[in-house]
Amino acid sequence: MTNNLTLQEVSQHNTKDDLWVIIHGKVYDLTQFLPEHPGGQRIILKYAGQDATDAFDPIHPRDIIDRYLSPDVCKGEIDASALATVEKVETDEEKRLRLARENMPNLREMYNTFDFESVAKAVLKPEAWAYYSSGADDEISMRENHNAFHRIWLRPRVMVDVKDIDLSTHMLGTKVSTPLYITGTALGKLGHPEGELVLTRSAAETNIIQMIPTLASCSFDEIVDAALDSQTQWLQLYVNSDREITKAFVQHAEKRGIKGLFVTVDAPQLGRREKDMRVKYGDEAPEEMEQKDVSRDEGAARYISTFIDPSLNWKDLPWLRSITNMPIILKGVQTPEDAVESARQGVQGIVLSNHGGRQLDFAPSGIEILPEVMEALQREGLDHGFEVYVDGGIRRGSDIFKALALGATGVGIGRPALFAMSTYGQAGVTRLIQLLQDELEMCMRLMGAPTVKHIQRGMVDIRNLKDHFVANPVDHLSHSAYERMVPRGLISKL
Repeated sequence: MTNNLTLQEVSQHNTKDDLWVIIHGKVYDLTQFLPEHPGGQRIILKYAGQDATDAFDPIHPRDIIDRYLSPDVCKGEIDASALATVEKVETDEEKRLRLARENMPNLREMYNTFDFESVAKAVLKPEAWAYYSSGADDEISMRENHNAFHRIWLRPRVMVDVKDIDLSTHMLGTKVSTPLYITGTALGKLGHPEGELVLTRSAAETNIIQMIPTLASCSFDEIVDAALDSQTQWLQLYVNSDREITKAFVQHAEKRGIKGLFVTVDAPQLGRREKDMRVKYGDEAPEEMEQKDVSRDEGAARYISTFIDPSLNWKDLPWLRSITNMPIILKGVQTPEDAVESARQGVQGIVLSNHGGRQLDFAPSGIEILPEVMEALQREGLDHGFEVYVDGGIRRGSDIFKALALGATGVGIGRPALFAMSTYGQAGVTRLIQLLQDELEMCMRLMGAPTVKHIQRGMVDIRNLKDHFVANPVDHLSHSAYERMVPRGLISKL
């Protein structure tokens, strides 16, 4: 029999030693769980004795409590009508964000990826913007991911029949409309109430592939259930220190029809993302948080490092192959040597990526190392049937063209999709993808390449690609959308 509780009863359990919270109308006793919460104690303490649903949803799949905590922690339910009577006072920050959303430009005025980013910067909550936009340390690699494309120039071929342009290609055996996929990015509900489901629907609408992240805000099954029967999805995997958890997850994903396993290999430890870390000081800490044993030096990304296995190495690949028949792709390769070793180890492909510049600052961009990776694979005779993808910094259709010309099978986008989702929802993501498709089609036509197979290495000039001191054209759009890092002494409230 369900135990019905009142708001007054719940409010009495509001200390570190006796802590209840309300999540989706259910009351949970999190006293014992508090010290173990991967995201730290502060956020739970903030909502002690109160409804924590709004804070819970952006970070967690809805079923996570049922999956990881004992049923005994659920103390009962709160009448929905009682929750509805709780008056919510709009803060100054909430008012600012509401007005910003009410005054957003029309979606038709979004002409490029930076338009979406600039609007997202104005309408996202500070913690969401900090998480999505931050890079590691000085954010050199994050910015370089995009800047590197400016050191690749095009060599157009003329007098080619380009009346009809075909953007379609095959990626891991799936025919797609465009050599583009939405890569796995965590915590989609920070930007939109429906989170990754928005990306699923837009991927279906535009016939591109969505990579489901391990750390999605929605549950894995929710995302798969939202897909069309004909839709292809991949899975981004962080290998858990408890290998049985990973095995169960991977095999469940295969049963649900996932067509590719992208194993992240560049995150044995979480990078320092200082914008994300700083945002935690925006609120006053509860009294309990002033104790010395409670850390306040991490941001929204804190908990992803708590379960990832830092011992993952080449010797684990036979085990991974033994638990699944899905194609295995290593995501986060950053040198030709590791690319060659990946092919020798028998995986089906790699993603050249520095994790969006969020892990090791001064790690090279994927596009910068793509030419030498392809040369190394070709030299060893390992390039046939081995697919190479690139993510990081793709902001234009011409960027996709450049990657394909240098040997990539396809490219992934992360932040642009998040910014489009956070501002205009499914319509925004669909428009973003269509803009990139339109730009790629125009680029192919002007370059004399009627199909993807016609895009050749000789169509690009990369003489300056590895020269980090060459004078790049000033990118006013990127510079205007980017939020500069500021040292603490120049931030207000000093």
